[in-house]
Amino acid sequence: MKLNGNFAKLKESYLFAEVASRAAAFAAKYPEAEIIKLGIGDVTLPICKAAVEAGKRAAEEMGNAETFRGYGPYEGYDFLREKIVEYYARRNVKLDLSEVFVSEGAKSDVSGILDLFDENAKVLVPDPVYPVYVDSNVMDGREIVYVGGNEKNGFLPLPSKDTRADIIYLCSPNNPTGAAYDRARLKAWVDKANELEAVILFDAAYEFFISDDNLPHSIYEIEGAEKCAVEICSLSKTAGFTGVRLGYMIIPKAIEGGKLNAMWLRRQSTKYNGASYIIQRMAEAVFTDEGMKQIKANVDAYKKNAALMSDTLKKLGIWHTGGINSPYIWLKCPGGDSWAFFDKLLNEAQIVGTPGAGFGLNGEGYFRLTAFNTFENTSKAMERLKKLKM
Repeated sequence: MKLNGNFAKLKESYLFAEVASRAAAFAAKYPEAEIIKLGIGDVTLPICKAAVEAGKRAAEEMGNAETFRGYGPYEGYDFLREKIVEYYARRNVKLDLSEVFVSEGAKSDVSGILDLFDENAKVLVPDPVYPVYVDSNVMDGREIVYVGGNEKNGFLPLPSKDTRADIIYLCSPNNPTGAAYDRARLKAWVDKANELEAVILFDAAYEFFISDDNLPHSIYEIEGAEKCAVEICSLSKTAGFTGVRLGYMIIPKAIEGGKLNAMWLRRQSTKYNGASYIIQRMAEAVFTDEGMKQIKANVDAYKKNAALMSDTLKKLGIWHTGGINSPYIWLKCPGGDSWAFFDKLLNEAQIVGTPGAGFGLNGEGYFRLTAFNTFENTSKAMERLKKLKM
């Protein structure tokens, strides 16, 4: 049996699986402990009413012969794609319907699109970074180069004159650091990608959390991005779809004369049968005025949690970024060792976070907390943090 030897190059355990394993071991040893989870970025608030009602109606349709639907379009139903086009138009980004592809989530897209690129393509990844960017390329055997984020550059690294890559991953607002690129910095990456004839895979999964009106929500707000950038989005965090799964990807026809767009459709028609009709109807409802109002209320609740965490860290004199335009807080570990800080938080305060070391070499010494819990639990966690001896 000839197996993919690249899997041997992966770390033994996926970061979030290791976090969950350690938390579970602690819970088994101390079953009476009240553990507050601020680690894995899973939502806690329910899906908005508009989407739930749309899902009910769609489920009823599937139970009647007259309205039953089987396999849907590989690129997604037009009723949803049209809503996505309208959503972008609100920020003066003009898309053609054929440039929008619906999927089951951003995680699948950021790895699945690698099917379109040569295995010898050089990949540039910011560090620290969402582990999927790295692991999915390791599985394919590609060369990976890193550009370092740090306190000095606000964890928003920029290209240099020596930067060379064929595929460039960017995430803004960033996971794990919560830092967000402004227009000038994002323009630097777009210009570099066009200079290199490279493609940017732009993860915009958290764009709905941006509070600063001066920050771009989409890379297509930057001149020239339509020639080099693929944008990947998700309703997981914005609309609470982590348990039902719905994402979408934008592949402009200006890239390679439409070749990349056509290749992705060909790939999807071979490897994918489309997102559920019911869930696409739920997503359509999210993009209505009422749906937008309802999901904003949920996102505002998470932002309130993030603000509370940020205020607490400021009072404790702990350096951090994120929180303002993101559901993530990225803090500097007292003591410097991120896994040691994880164990300290878990054992002494029963708080679960995510060690920065799991996000790359530049993540060591830092720690990620998420705002995806209730305000009550977040408040409890911050009170415990205040009492912790650093």
